Amino acid sequence: MKIYVKNMACESCKMVVKDALEELGISLVKVELGEIETKEDLTDNEKKSLNRKINKAGLELLEKKQGVLVEKIRKVIIEYVYKSDNKPSIKFSVLLSQELNLSYTYLANFFSEVEATTIEQFIIALKIERIKELIIFGEDTISEIAHKLDYSSAAHLSSQFKKVTGLTPSHFKALKEKRRITIQNI
Repeated sequence: MKIYVKNMACESCKMVVKDALEELGISLVKVELGEIETKEDLTDNEKKSLNRKINKAGLELLEKKQGVLVEKIRKVIIEYVYKSDNKPSIKFSVLLSQELNLSYTYLANFFSEVEATTIEQFIIALKIERIKELIIFGEDTISEIAHKLDYSSAAHLSSQFKKVTGLTPSHFKALKEKRRITIQNI
């Protein structure tokens, strides 16, 4: 049985779900970002118990088809932003349409209607958090980060970063307390 999970955006989220399933004695086939597959169909009580356990980590089981499609869109976007090493050489709109077998216009309108933000704004918010993460790690220069995240230049990255956060990347780097937002809260 395939089950979709809202806000499941990282490896630690996958571990939370795996642990919850294990505690409930539910046999697992696989766990991916945004979805899990179990060997058997879950009863309503098992779904409720699983939902209670994963809610503590900000995750939630999705029942409605609307939420499932939004999570699929979010999953593709998160993988696109965070898997910077092997990005396809096609436009993101084409990639999203191919991944979900729906027109980009439909997906963009649907996402905006349900999430009250555009796909572009969501991508920018994710990229800003990824930039913060890479700055905190301190392994890459701003130019390298710009290249990794498909910015045309370090200046473009810096401009967008300042527009969103109110800080330049170098000012953010100098802050003692790094302010990050979890993917679940974007």
